[in-house]
Amino acid sequence: MKKYEEFTDEQLIEMLRDGEQEIADYLVDKYKNLVRKKARALYLAGGDQEDLLQEGMLGLFKAVQEYQTDKDAVFYTFASSCITNQMYKAVTSSRRQKHQPLNNSLSLNELEENTGWNLITENSPEKILLEQERSAHLNDRIESMLSTFEKQVLEMYLDGDNYIRIGERLNKSPKSIDNALQRIRKKVRETLGTSES
Repeated sequence: MKKYEEFTDEQLIEMLRDGEQEIADYLVDKYKNLVRKKARALYLAGGDQEDLLQEGMLGLFKAVQEYQTDKDAVFYTFASSCITNQMYKAVTSSRRQKHQPLNNSLSLNELEENTGWNLITENSPEKILLEQERSAHLNDRIESMLSTFEKQVLEMYLDGDNYIRIGERLNKSPKSIDNALQRIRKKVRETLGTSES
């Protein structure tokens, strides 16, 4: 990587566009301390420093991919702006979604009312087996109702990814991810409501 130190960032971006892919790694490594510095200045509600660092690195990666050498801004300024914007979006989104699990969850009472299931049961082996079978059947029904995109979103969401991260991975906006999750919740509720019919 020392061979790249003699070039300006703008020259390196041109070389990257010409096919020298390892330059992307060099630039990300070169500016990771800038990401750390900016992450120290922010606090991600409900998250931690590592989450901010990941968001900042995502912003840096975007800068490397999207920088245009024909513009007036130098790469450092563009990268700094992309990192800051990505981190601020993450902070804003985390504050907005702070109470989301409470707002979007089904209560046990609602679940019992919608399905007629008695959730407090004895733990006999037969009941456990029946519940496992019912759960597997319900899971299959829900999965069959979801589109491929909705399945991807649900899997990432259940793995703990936030709207922004899911959107980045699927090349969609956070609003598209939110809409998909709303559709998924609706389908789950409908499935729960008809599962006993």
